[in-house]
Amino acid sequence: MALGQRLLLPTPAEVLVCLARLMVAVNFWRSVGWSAARIMGGFVLACGLGTLLAGLSARFGFVRALLWPAVAAVKAVPVVSFIILALVWLPSRQLSLLISALMVFPTVYLNVLEGVDRTDTALLEMAWVFRVPAFRRLRDIYLPQVLPWFRSACALGLGLCWKSGVAAEVIGLASGSVGERLYNAKVYFETPELFAWTTVIVALSMLFERLVLRLLDRLGAREAKG
Repeated sequence: MALGQRLLLPTPAEVLVCLARLMVAVNFWRSVGWSAARIMGGFVLACGLGTLLAGLSARFGFVRALLWPAVAAVKAVPVVSFIILALVWLPSRQLSLLISALMVFPTVYLNVLEGVDRTDTALLEMAWVFRVPAFRRLRDIYLPQVLPWFRSACALGLGLCWKSGVAAEVIGLASGSVGERLYNAKVYFETPELFAWTTVIVALSMLFERLVLRLLDRLGAREAKG
C-alpha cells in the first residue's frame, strides 16, 4: 500500500477483488478442474506405483538394487530438467500428470519401504508359525505398521505434486490449465491476477491435503478398532 504500485506488489484487497472476478467466470473452474484432475491423477499414480514397488523391493533384494539408482536420480535431478525432457516425448496437456507422479514417487516409495522394513518381526514369525494367509498378514500386520509411513509420504507429496505439476503446466503452456493462466498473468504484467492464481494453487493444495489425510486417518482409526 505504501508503494502504491500494483504492478510491483498489489494490496491484499486488490488480490481479493481480482480473485472474486476470476471465480465468477466459467473458464476459471474449467482451468481448476483440468489441472486438479491431472495433478491429483499423478499423485494417485505415484502412490499406487510407489507402494507396489516398495512391496516388491522389500520382498526381493534384486528389485531394491535395480530401483535404487533410479530413485536417487529422481530425487537429485531438478524438476525443470524432467519437464524439458518429457516435452520431447509427451504432449504438453499430459505433462503435469507425469511430472507430478515422478516427483511424488520417491517419497512414497522410500516411506513405504521403510515402513515395511520396520514391521515387527515377532508378529511376522508368529503369523508364519500359525500359517496365517497372506491376505490377513497384509491386512492385520503390514497395513497398520505401514499406514503411518504412508500418511507421512502423502503429507509431503501432496504439496510437492502441486508445485511440480503447475511448474510443468507453466513451462509446457498446457492450454486451459492453471499454469497457463499463471504464465499469461506474468506475460501481461497482471500482478494482482498472478497473486490470485497463486492463492488458488495454495488453497487447492491445502484442500486436497486435508481431504486425503482425513481419509487416511479414518482408515487408521478403523484398523485400530478392528
